[in-house]
Amino acid sequence: MNHALFFLLLPVIAGLALGFFFFGTLWMTVRRIPRAKRPQLFLLLSFWLRMGMVVLGFYLVMHGSWQRLLACAAGFMIMRRIMVKRLGPERGYLRMKSSTL
Repeated sequence: MNHALFFLLLPVIAGLALGFFFFGTLWMTVRRIPRAKRPQLFLLLSFWLRMGMVVLGFYLVMHGSWQRLLACAAGFMIMRRIMVKRLGPERGYLRMKSSTL
């Protein structure tokens, strides 16, 4: 039982870390778009960097086991919920200032 818990706990923690990386860098990207000289290129490069790192992370964590992949995805989605709750529009972080409209 202890081994089975450990077998799935590490992928959940890895999923939390991957989710923090993905959604944290997404948040930073969105905040930097107004200052970017070429926002389309900035968004595109940011997207491919985030996706590449997360897909590689999922692949390495999975190690051939769909259960580990599922646990990692669960951790990823848990972190998504946490990040949306902490950085969501109701918190005021994503509201546009009237001068930028």
